[in-house]
Amino acid sequence: MKVKAAVFVGPHKPFEVREFEVTETPAGYGRCTLIASGICGTDLHFVRGTLDVVPESIVGHEFVGRLVDCNADEAAAFGLCVGDNVIADIAVPCGECLLCKSGDDANCVNMKCTNEVSVQQAPYLWGGYTEVNYTPLSNLVKIPEELDPAMVATFACPGPTAIHAFRLAGQAGVKLHKDMVAVVQGLGPVGCFAVLYLKAMGVGKVYAITAGDNAQRESLALALGADEVLNLTRDGKDAVTKKLQSENNGLGVDVCFEASGAPAAVAQGMDVLRNRGVYLIPGQYSNSGGIEIQPQIITFKALHIIGSSQYSMVDVKDYLTFLCAHPECHDTIVSLGSRYAVADVNKAIDDAMSGNNVKTLLVKE
Repeated sequence: MKVKAAVFVGPHKPFEVREFEVTETPAGYGRCTLIASGICGTDLHFVRGTLDVVPESIVGHEFVGRLVDCNADEAAAFGLCVGDNVIADIAVPCGECLLCKSGDDANCVNMKCTNEVSVQQAPYLWGGYTEVNYTPLSNLVKIPEELDPAMVATFACPGPTAIHAFRLAGQAGVKLHKDMVAVVQGLGPVGCFAVLYLKAMGVGKVYAITAGDNAQRESLALALGADEVLNLTRDGKDAVTKKLQSENNGLGVDVCFEASGAPAAVAQGMDVLRNRGVYLIPGQYSNSGGIEIQPQIITFKALHIIGSSQYSMVDVKDYLTFLCAHPECHDTIVSLGSRYAVADVNKAIDDAMSGNNVKTLLVKE
């Protein structure tokens, strides 16, 4: 049996759709058939050349599928069996470095990935842009039976990414509550999930900041729970900043979540936060250029700035727990995905680049 996969051959080049033979499942691995696999902003950085990845490779780290082949005894050790719907997590922390030993394996300094294997090496299909995937059983997370796996796939990476940032905030003593005012910068997948999460966690007022002319995206933010959407293009940066600074009797907002990836957003985020405000920054995930900041703002406001670049298995499990606890969100979430066959990967990439899709998913024909 042969299946299709999209092969990354270098930045600024179209993906090549190739057929690969489905081979024997290696010991310790599970073979899964595709349900949906997301195109992440990270993948778009690969295409633009702002992040490096070695070609030729099958990129993608948001694979959701059905486990169809494995050693039953090996799978049982991880609570898995054939027929389970799963998320394939690519991160393999070393377990030995300072970060791993201190309980922060998401930031392992020796991190490996399950898809860092050549497409020339059987079983070939290691990444996410493929109709069949091979992942170590230790890196498969079972999706509860009550959850639609296609719905789960929508935020399979953005959800854990945001949740990990909030986890780090919690470890720093930040507790989300109804008296807080929060703002989310950017309404891509991570920003949309952050809006949804903040409101579901009971935050009293949630603003979303976007730019450009996309009324549908603004309506979506409101449906996800934003109390108000501020548009930098329509309203102007100064007016947006002034409005947010007026919160808390003129002190500013309590929490700012940066999900736009625009370097200029960081300076504005610092400006709108109140004294002792908390700035979560998972969105600056590539070298997109530098900006000038006023570092004295950090000092005089005593800002708490928390970077967050990865997530771990526990965040994936917490994402699934969140979805189980909030079924009222499911219909909205599943509506956000735009679906493309693996063979149409280049159309999918173009549409993801355009910003018109909230979430772009590859599915089996």
